[in-house]
Amino acid sequence: MNPNMNSNNGMQKRMLIMTLVVFAFFLAYEFLVLKPQQEAKLKEQATQTQSVANNNQAPVQDVQAPAGTSTTSANMQAPSFNTIAPKNIVSVIKTNKSIYEIDTLGRIAQVTLQESKYINEDGNQIKLFDVNQLRPLEVRFSDANLNDEAFKVQVVANQEQVDATQEKQVLILTQTLSSTTVTKTIAFYPDGHYDVTVNTSTPQSFFMTTGFRPNVLADMYADHGALLKLNDGTLTTLLDGDMDKTVNLTGVKFASAFDRYYTSVLYNFETSMAVSIMKDANNDPQMFVHGNTNLTVSGYAGPKEHILLNSLNPDLVDVIEYGFFTFLAKPMFVFLQFLQGYIGNWGWTIVALTIIIKLILYPLSYKGMVSMQKLKELAPKIKELQTKHKDDKQKQSAAMMELYKKHGANPMGGCLPLILQIPVFFAIYRVLLNSIELKGAEWILWIHDLAEMDPYFVLPILMGASMYLQQKLTPNTLQDEMQKKIFQFLPVVFTFFFLWFPAGLTLYWFINNVFTIAQQYYINTLFEKQKATKK
Repeated sequence: MNPNMNSNNGMQKRMLIMTLVVFAFFLAYEFLVLKPQQEAKLKEQATQTQSVANNNQAPVQDVQAPAGTSTTSANMQAPSFNTIAPKNIVSVIKTNKSIYEIDTLGRIAQVTLQESKYINEDGNQIKLFDVNQLRPLEVRFSDANLNDEAFKVQVVANQEQVDATQEKQVLILTQTLSSTTVTKTIAFYPDGHYDVTVNTSTPQSFFMTTGFRPNVLADMYADHGALLKLNDGTLTTLLDGDMDKTVNLTGVKFASAFDRYYTSVLYNFETSMAVSIMKDANNDPQMFVHGNTNLTVSGYAGPKEHILLNSLNPDLVDVIEYGFFTFLAKPMFVFLQFLQGYIGNWGWTIVALTIIIKLILYPLSYKGMVSMQKLKELAPKIKELQTKHKDDKQKQSAAMMELYKKHGANPMGGCLPLILQIPVFFAIYRVLLNSIELKGAEWILWIHDLAEMDPYFVLPILMGASMYLQQKLTPNTLQDEMQKKIFQFLPVVFTFFFLWFPAGLTLYWFINNVFTIAQQYYINTLFEKQKATKK
């Protein structure tokens, strides 16, 4: 045995502290670093008009586009006066889910969500797009002169008002240019999705965009930017602020511009797309689908609702981004939705899911708690050995290993179960964080929206109190006073960060703590009975 190695007891302490500090650091980093960065970015965007007329060009010569698309568009560029006033709307389409507004250039100027739960802080229905953003279904041409002309000639719509609440309705937009006529045919469906076909009367290379992502909730908690799925099933994510060059992709199934809860997505699962992703003035991604004389895709702009996306195509469920732990988060959400179908209330569904997860992980938790109890019982003997062999670390380690073996204690037993549960925590963290289904979901009394913070901070305070109680019941084998102080201060730290967390996530953590307390109390009672029996 290496004479310089620390005791396993010391290792156990460090592992425990490390695990807890990782949690605290994770929360602190998001609140103290990511949030200020995001707020600064949003402030910059608010003071600087984000014109869709960036002088970016798509270096698409190297793109191997599928049949029917062109790769000769080095001059894809928009002029510099594309801010369109809200009054310049040629057609308004109403579906069961939303209202689409089409502007004079044939673009989706705005999407207003119609369901009652989609209300902003001002009490108005949520609108997905900012006025000066790159707009969905904007068409740009490879020919620079034709492109410039296209941004000066208004489209003509065959209908000013379209009612697609009962059945599919077709809108035809026509733009007559000097060298070609552009016809954009859009079929809108009651559920809010659409099919769009763009034709040019003469052969032309062009591009159509998803538009800049919805700007409803681009916060510190979740990713936002561009997400694309390829034919091989892989996902490519390009986040806001991270673009440094144009990216060209072929074999694309869908291209999604997204924020935390909402998306503007174009997709084609029969004929894959070629897509160029360019950076704007803020290094945010802008996606353009390649077309040549004609282009047919489907699209959707609205909430990332699992049931709706799955009904359009199961592959579209991947528009909902769960991060690194997607492999755990996706089945967890499906199970959560299954439970909600029976329970009918998302708050109680979270409670039920938490209990089920605790039951599944109980064997791990039990082993960890038992191990901590044994270590607590051995603490005086461990301290004696540390004092006795303080000048010989090798003998100290050997003696302690013998002590552990004799009493069936595992110095790592208290930490490993906790570490193994970390992926589960982060998976459910992302599920509850990214689930638009929690939007507007009430629980009890004061909780009217599980996707928003608790307005009266009741749940965060209860969570902190339960964490403190859990800490009091958990055997403390730490000898170092500084480690003890750090450990004791964690409930305060966690309470502070959870003040701004979605109520649904705080509810999960609180219920998790309550059942952990119950488990720990049960284990403590068993050990007390065993001690009484031995006496």
